[in-house]
Amino acid sequence: MLFLVTLFLIRDTSIFKNTLKFVQSNQNNGLMAFDNATIEDSVNKDSNGNGIPDWEESLYGLDPTKKETTPGIPNSTVISKLQAGEEGNTGKINGDITSTEPEKLTKTEQFSRELFATVAAESQTGTMDQTTVDALGASLAEKIGTPVVRKVFTTSDLKIINDDSTSTIISYLNAMNKIQNKYPMKEDLMSVLQKAVADENNVDLSALAKLDLVINPMQSGIEEGLKLNVPQSLTQLHLDCLNGLERVLENLNDIKLFDTDPIVAMGAINQLDKNITSLESAVTKLQNAIIPKLLLKN
Repeated sequence: MLFLVTLFLIRDTSIFKNTLKFVQSNQNNGLMAFDNATIEDSVNKDSNGNGIPDWEESLYGLDPTKKETTPGIPNSTVISKLQAGEEGNTGKINGDITSTEPEKLTKTEQFSRELFATVAAESQTGTMDQTTVDALGASLAEKIGTPVVRKVFTTSDLKIINDDSTSTIISYLNAMNKIQNKYPMKEDLMSVLQKAVADENNVDLSALAKLDLVINPMQSGIEEGLKLNVPQSLTQLHLDCLNGLERVLENLNDIKLFDTDPIVAMGAINQLDKNITSLESAVTKLQNAIIPKLLLKN
């Protein structure tokens, strides 16, 4: 089901539309012809000799039979600017400017481009078989299963004090409780997610907006937690809690992207339960380390 959803997304992206527009307008020049060429030949075909494969130029809405789709602007320059996220004209197709906006692809769009390039190249030779489909599905599963971790806090981010006395531990605990009271969660996370994501086919985007009621206090809590005076003996445990919160926070922010970047959102949904469990474990370890220290007398 997930693979079919991705194929639908490809069909609905501007990348696909630009490619389709060019291909449809050039069906008579052999671009859609099926022959006995090998996959390698199909992938490496470079009609205009500019070093860029035909399929890649088509995906950017360019004419692979011309070195300059727009006179005076080499196709290679257009692609370089788009890949760098700079202003670039993708050229004219049938007299129409396809886009003059900088190209900043989401993970879903990046995967869609890679997927369509593979499908386009292999379909030309008629070798789109189950093995290829399985490989594409595995690639998608990998992208969903291994989201990028964007921020990891280290001891250099903390204010560590070389004092593990009971009074210092009590001050630390009071400060932690104060942060929790100052930034309470205004919505239950699981309730919001259950309302927003009934299943992979039913997502309430308006309900996802309520995640901000969880995200905002969590973000503030992390920022305050970085400012605390942390006793030396609790440094790593405190750090584990902050990084646990950060992982969950990143997941929630990514889930909000379900409408614009579903691969990232689904990856976050896939990781959320594990990260929540990891956070709960970190908090429990911190609590278990504090309790014995509070029983000690100076």
